[in-house]
Parts: sequence; C-alpha cells; structure tokens
Amino acid sequence: MTPKPQVDTSKPHPARIYDYLLGGKDHYAVDKEVGERLPEASKESARHNRAFMHRASAWVAGTGIDQFLDIGTGIPTEPNLHQIVQQVNPACRVVYTDNDPIVLRHAEALLISAPGGTTDYIQADVLEPGTILEHARTILDFDRPIGLSLIALLHFIKDEQGAYDIVSTLVGALAPGSALALSHGTFDMHPELKQQVMDAYPKSIPGQARDRAGVTRFFDGLDLVEPGLVTATEWYKDTPPPEPALSGMYAGVGLVRP
Repeated sequence: MTPKPQVDTSKPHPARIYDYLLGGKDHYAVDKEVGERLPEASKESARHNRAFMHRASAWVAGTGIDQFLDIGTGIPTEPNLHQIVQQVNPACRVVYTDNDPIVLRHAEALLISAPGGTTDYIQADVLEPGTILEHARTILDFDRPIGLSLIALLHFIKDEQGAYDIVSTLVGALAPGSALALSHGTFDMHPELKQQVMDAYPKSIPGQARDRAGVTRFFDGLDLVEPGLVTATEWYKDTPPPEPALSGMYAGVGLVRP
C-alpha cells in the first residue's frame, strides 16, 4: 500500500489559506496567520471567486460538456464542482487535481458521484501538466469536449515558472468545443492593498498578481464567452446578475475553436 503523503504543518499552503478565507476548518495555525494578515477584501474576493466557479461550471455543463478537469481543487467546500455539474447532467465525469496532501485526505468528499457519473482525484502539481494529462486520459475522453477549470490558481505561478506555457499545454490537449474557466487575482481594483497582500504571504508561496492584459493572455487562441474577461462578480450567463461588488479577481470562460 502506498503511504499517504505527509502534511507539512509548519508551512502555509494556498489551499488551506483559501479554506480559512472561506470560513472553513481544515487549515492550521500557519495558514490562519497568513489569512489574518490579509485584508478583508481578500475574504470577499474568495467568496466572489467561489460563486463565479458555481456559475461558470453550471453554464459550461449546460452547453452539453459532460467531462471536467479541475486543477487546483482545494479543500472540499460544498457544493463542489462535481455537485454543480451533476445537477445539470448526472452523467458528468470529473477529475480533480491538487498538490496539497491535506486535499488528498479529504478526497473522499470529492469522490461521491451522482449515480451514472464519475469522480476521480489525483495528487499532482500543475507545474507538471503532462503528469496530470496522463492520468486524466484514463478517466476522460480527450477526443470529446472537456471543461478545464483553473480557479484562483495561476496567480501562484510566476512567469518564470512557465505559467503561460502550462496553460497552453493543457488547452492544447483539449478537443474543439472544450471550455476553459479561469479566475485570477489582480490589484487593478485594489492597488492600495498590493503591499499588504505581498507582505502577508511568505516566500515559500510564490505569487504574481497580473493586470487585465496579463490575465487575458491566458485566453490566447480561445473565443472568450460574453461578457468576456471581467471581475468575478460581473461574470454570469443565463442567471440573475450577482449583487454588485468590487472584486480583486478577474474571471472568464474561453472556448476552444473548431
């Protein structure tokens, strides 16, 4: 039996900090310390980001896509992506991926699929997209459209780590008609908070907030779905508009061209 990866409780992790910001309980003191140093706007942005994920995933499933690859899953917070899309189509197949061992320990919550559907989990790092794709191909049919979900992930990957190449590799593996749902932290709306946020995160967590042009670049070669790249609270399709609120997250959905 393969031993379970050990959780390093001495270093904060983005997935556990995000859990704290969302009001969860699956984090440690080191994660809480970072969260408490972050401005209140970070908690609001986390909630707005989660709500965007719900709206975008439901819309993508509503277009007929019944396969999803969610990278940077985070600690399960109901409703999870598979619960959202399987409400639209119970036969949806979902592969979750994260690099934090504590997410693996909670993976059972991610694997309770609706009858007729499938959920699977892989512990892997987005810095190695080939490993993720290799595993995902055992569950998902890459000859058919897939919904790729990169939610609040890429601002933890710097340019020099190959952020754009990683997304290009992942999107390049998708069939025409596939969809990329992406959200990304920015200081465009809160420039006055930049230093406080940068000071809150330790050097062990790399990060790079990007401006609108930098986030738009992740959608190169894709057709952006209306309303385009907007703040997380401004993105909605076929639902009542969310309550207006300033968000520190850009969000968008792009489609792979035929």
